[in-house]
Amino acid sequence: MNSNKNISGSPSLGTPMRVRARQLAIAATLITANFSLPVASIAAPAKSPAKPATLAAERPTPARTLVEAEIARIARTSGGEVGVSARHLESGLTLSLNDRELFPMASTFKIAVAGALLAQVDAGRVSLEQMIPVDPALVLSSEGIAETFPFPGVSASVHNLIESMLTRSDNTATNVLTQLAGGPAAVTAWVKSVGVEGMRIDGDTNGIVGRFFEVPPAGEPVEAQLKKLFAANPALEALGSKPNAKFDDDPRDTSTPAAMALLLSKIVDAHVLSASSTEVLLGSMERCITGLKRLRGMLPPGTPVRDKTGTIGGTVNDAGIITLPDGHGRVVIAVYIKKSAKPFGEREHVIADIARSVYDYMLIESSGHTESTGH
Repeated sequence: MNSNKNISGSPSLGTPMRVRARQLAIAATLITANFSLPVASIAAPAKSPAKPATLAAERPTPARTLVEAEIARIARTSGGEVGVSARHLESGLTLSLNDRELFPMASTFKIAVAGALLAQVDAGRVSLEQMIPVDPALVLSSEGIAETFPFPGVSASVHNLIESMLTRSDNTATNVLTQLAGGPAAVTAWVKSVGVEGMRIDGDTNGIVGRFFEVPPAGEPVEAQLKKLFAANPALEALGSKPNAKFDDDPRDTSTPAAMALLLSKIVDAHVLSASSTEVLLGSMERCITGLKRLRGMLPPGTPVRDKTGTIGGTVNDAGIITLPDGHGRVVIAVYIKKSAKPFGEREHVIADIARSVYDYMLIESSGHTESTGH
């Protein structure tokens, strides 16, 4: 669901002067908002418990209202519908837009597949070193196995399959791992078991892509059916980057941005996986190469980002964890776009622009919030 063409074919984002001027203006307004708020509105009682402080961080403030309005303005340039959920893990500060609406996950569901599979590693049912044969019926075009090994007879370790799935969005590796995890229902069950609602996994990548192109689920492997469809009607392949109303409104394989951000929070901070399995998952996400112009696109060079992208039809997504500089904490963020017919690069630019607005807000506001609440 992600491809080399999508990565290299989109225009350079850069950081136009008008955008940076706007970001500096937001930063100045945030600082002004912080210092102009009455003391009573930001001061917390001594020894206030973490839960009330977190709830306070979610309440509207002039600064949050300003930045959420800016995120909504950026979203309107997408040509589609946008959902955003962001939380600063250390302070509880949040930003959101349509964060309870359902969006096609596309390949961001691979985070859940990795989590469910690594939970089985932690339980001793699977090992990272275990070699798994790749069933030819599970091969689906993308970077990774299908591109590198065109002939049957491939086996790979669980660890290498996870790495390829998360760094290159390898569809074939995902199909193998989804099956190994017990199937889509087992992945959804794991997501629910860690306390996340609003996310459902109904298929592997064969299922999702097959549903998008209305390939019959029975019969030949999806890859073989797609090749025949595209050979008979080459124009069909171009529909893979266009909105598909039937697909976009289907509740299967969807998530709310809030659910994806919560799942990331659970993985990063709630110890739903062992320390070693958490490092495997986050390490692969840090090496992701499919989203260089999305969440990462307008952040300061060298900003640590661990993310997973998703792309199909009118959908362009990115979800991950951004680490702020100088010990200012971490931000989980999910930005989803659906039903957009805008050029691919413009959709990526929307994600990058929103991510930068979130970054600037969290960097400034988290410091003031931490000082005022004593956390």
